[in-house]
Amino acid sequence: MKKIKQLIKLVGPGLLFASMAIGTSHLVLSTKGGAQYGWVMVIPIVLANILKYPFFEFGVRYTNVTHKSLIQGYRDLGKRYLWVYALVTVVSIFTLLAALYVVTSGLLMNLLKISGTNLGMTALALFAFISTLLIIGRYKFLENSLKVVISILFVALLVTTVMVLYKGQAAPIANFEQPKIFDEVGILFLISLMGWMPTAVEASGWVSLWSIEKLKSSKNKPSFKEALGEFNLGYFMTALLAIFFLIIGWMTLYGTGVELSGNAVVFADQVVTLFTAHIGNWAYIFIAVAAFATMFSTCMTAHDAVARVSLDVLSKLYPNIGIFSRKSSFALTVVILALINWMVILLFSANMGQLVALATFVSFVMAPIVGWMNLKAVMGNDMPQRYRPNKSLQFLTYVGMIFLSLFALYYCWMVLLD
Repeated sequence: MKKIKQLIKLVGPGLLFASMAIGTSHLVLSTKGGAQYGWVMVIPIVLANILKYPFFEFGVRYTNVTHKSLIQGYRDLGKRYLWVYALVTVVSIFTLLAALYVVTSGLLMNLLKISGTNLGMTALALFAFISTLLIIGRYKFLENSLKVVISILFVALLVTTVMVLYKGQAAPIANFEQPKIFDEVGILFLISLMGWMPTAVEASGWVSLWSIEKLKSSKNKPSFKEALGEFNLGYFMTALLAIFFLIIGWMTLYGTGVELSGNAVVFADQVVTLFTAHIGNWAYIFIAVAAFATMFSTCMTAHDAVARVSLDVLSKLYPNIGIFSRKSSFALTVVILALINWMVILLFSANMGQLVALATFVSFVMAPIVGWMNLKAVMGNDMPQRYRPNKSLQFLTYVGMIFLSLFALYYCWMVLLD
């Protein structure tokens, strides 16, 4: 019992990472992967989680040892490195939250059976609610509330997964043909799945900033071993829940001929309706709550992270402007981000696909560069030799960098061909 209490106290950046990562990549892409291609999609999911692990782990490693954020590490390497990360952050500011809140609004409308209002007003209510929580509660509230949300999410998903396994696989249609993975459509889907699984590489900077907040708010600072252990637990949970979503999609939709919609509201209705039709109406609450909790927690953590990283990048680029370092700046940034992304939803709702494609393109192209920058930071002079990654982790890092580079080149080639 004492060890469990100690583990709960240590929970922080790893939990927030899991909460942020278990979003579109899981609910949408993992579910679609299972629905369209079956169990074989477990291979790219596991592969992506393994190959990207070092880049996210370095964010916790660097901050726990140096008590500096990765963003400061980039600045110490040279201002050009910081500008590279700033470019990725700018794209996230105008696309990420809008895309997440659209999906979450659709799920909320489905869960509460909301009618007579449009998606934009539901999104505005969510922006206002989450912004208020972040401004009043700050990091400590975020951490404590997510312990509850993630617990509910894990239990709901576990129950749903067990139920679909018990019920058995949905009967395939008579003329079902197994889709090819390595044609143009299949490869593009693989690119999206592996590119966003568990999340974009630039989120390593977010984990680093959460680690800074954990150090500030903890009376007993987590040791190096404890910090990595807590992150590893969150990372493992992220990978496990991706497999849960894959199983749910595979067992309920694979071979049925049903295509999941790209529209947020329609997708939310499809997921909940189709799963309950397969398992039974009594399971509705588990599925609806699991889906909404997934995206709500992602919105909350991503909103917090983008606000923090925007301020941190600006304070490092323009150290003489003191406004970026003030305590009130966080609240203002949270509100500004909410307004910007709500306007994006209103003005570009018909073109959200193109905006997400832009964010995907920038994220994929920059991923190997950010990964290399992270490795350079943890191998730098301010990291004592004993805390630097060992040879096996360095090897995995280089393999991941090669993978991400080939991935980015192939993605650019596909985009140019299109």
